[in-house]
Amino acid sequence: MLAITHIPSPAMQQCELTFLARAPIDYALAVEQHEQYCRMLGRCGAAVKVLDANRQMPDCCFVEDTALVLDELAIMMSMGAAARRGERPAIESELRKHRNVSRIETPALIDGGDILQVDRKLLVGLSSRTNAAGAAALQAIVEPHGYTVTAVPVLRCLHVKSACTALPDGRLLVNPNWIDVTALCGRDLVSVPPEEPAAANVRSIGQTVCLPVAFPRTAELIARRGFAVETIDLSEFAKAEGGVTCLSLLISWM
Repeated sequence: MLAITHIPSPAMQQCELTFLARAPIDYALAVEQHEQYCRMLGRCGAAVKVLDANRQMPDCCFVEDTALVLDELAIMMSMGAAARRGERPAIESELRKHRNVSRIETPALIDGGDILQVDRKLLVGLSSRTNAAGAAALQAIVEPHGYTVTAVPVLRCLHVKSACTALPDGRLLVNPNWIDVTALCGRDLVSVPPEEPAAANVRSIGQTVCLPVAFPRTAELIARRGFAVETIDLSEFAKAEGGVTCLSLLISWM
């Protein structure tokens, strides 16, 4: 598996924010945490590619939002924040080394952080960054490849993956207060502890689950289910409404 990442921007302090008040970001610490993140991905078995093409763009490290990568193709997103759309060409250029690429364009809006793949199902958050036209445009691209798209209303967070990600066994780790869980196709759900509302964003690689060190109760909950757990300090990225999934694009080797 290949993990594409991007170094943080020195302008990260000017990142897009929707739900959080702006707080000072320690850039040097963010760079250090990003390096630790890349090493963590490597320990989980991924080959890590670190890009440095969009340094001037405040949100460039959050590469997940730019694209969706499936086995059959990659799809460039039409990102909900207009200021972020300039990130796409450099990411598309990298993805073309590994996949054929399709694109979604405005007025359809969709962020990669609003797409959760579970087998051949794509759960698509309807959020402040993703609209119904974006979900419909994605469906038109992926249906010929055998994928289904289900819309999931996002209620109190940035993206669907802020409140719902998949564990290695296919169960969904969720914060049921932040999304409409009735849209989750009858999946087996595991709720995060109420005192850790942002802990549902985890990155599963094989049988290992990666999550921020800030969520020890959720880490314990996952470990009790028999999975290896990797924790990492992502404090500076959390100030930018970022989590453990949004810092990488994972590409399966073909």
